[in-house]
Amino acid sequence: MQCVGASLRAASRAASTARAHNVASSSRVFQVQAIQRRNVSLRLPNFKGPVQWLQETLSPNVRQKNTEEEIEAARRQAAEKGQLGVFESMPTVEGEEEGEAVPAWKKKTYTEHKYSTANFKMSHRKLNMLGRQIAGKPIDHAILQMQFSEKRASKRIKSMLVIAKSHAVKLKNLNEGRLVVAESWVTKGPNQIKRYDMKGRGRAGIKTHPHSRLHVLLKEGKTRAELRAEDRERKLSKIVSAGYVREDIPIRNPGATWAW
Repeated sequence: MQCVGASLRAASRAASTARAHNVASSSRVFQVQAIQRRNVSLRLPNFKGPVQWLQETLSPNVRQKNTEEEIEAARRQAAEKGQLGVFESMPTVEGEEEGEAVPAWKKKTYTEHKYSTANFKMSHRKLNMLGRQIAGKPIDHAILQMQFSEKRASKRIKSMLVIAKSHAVKLKNLNEGRLVVAESWVTKGPNQIKRYDMKGRGRAGIKTHPHSRLHVLLKEGKTRAELRAEDRERKLSKIVSAGYVREDIPIRNPGATWAW
């Protein structure tokens, strides 16, 4: 009997709390509705609960893409009000819009590309030997020379030539197959480090640590095949046949004395 009584008391207590909760929730709903009616009458934005506000502000939404007509209308409206940006208000040149081919006379053409290494610790006399080695050679042949050179600065110069070739081809639209190291020269670094050179008998000298850099100038020149063809044509032009009449042409294979 005690168990039955306890269970009945618990059930009655739960029913009373449920009724109180329902009354409270219904009264809260009535309060929200009254606030919404007041906001409508006063032309104020309706009250939103915290959960509804979080759902509307933080939930992911699909962004609608504006059409071209809407974008153009917005630009015209901003132009009338004077609210265009700096780049939007700049005048455009005909033929330079996106998707249109720019005429060749409007493009800047380059005929050469200059590049150099950074200042590094090396004598300008030693570096000048490598500069003379690659001067006048095609860029690929110069890179190959530096790849198999035993000099200490050859690796640095090879990497500089590769970068210079890439810049000339990609940035200045030079023909890769006709690139030639037209000029190469060496300059001293801005700061030549000097240190004391201690010697015997209380004497001292000055030891200089030289710095230098190598400059190259790339241009479009003749290929190796064209040079060989010109050399062959020049040699063939010197060959003449022996004739019956005297000609004002140098004799082929002249000797010091008579051949007979």
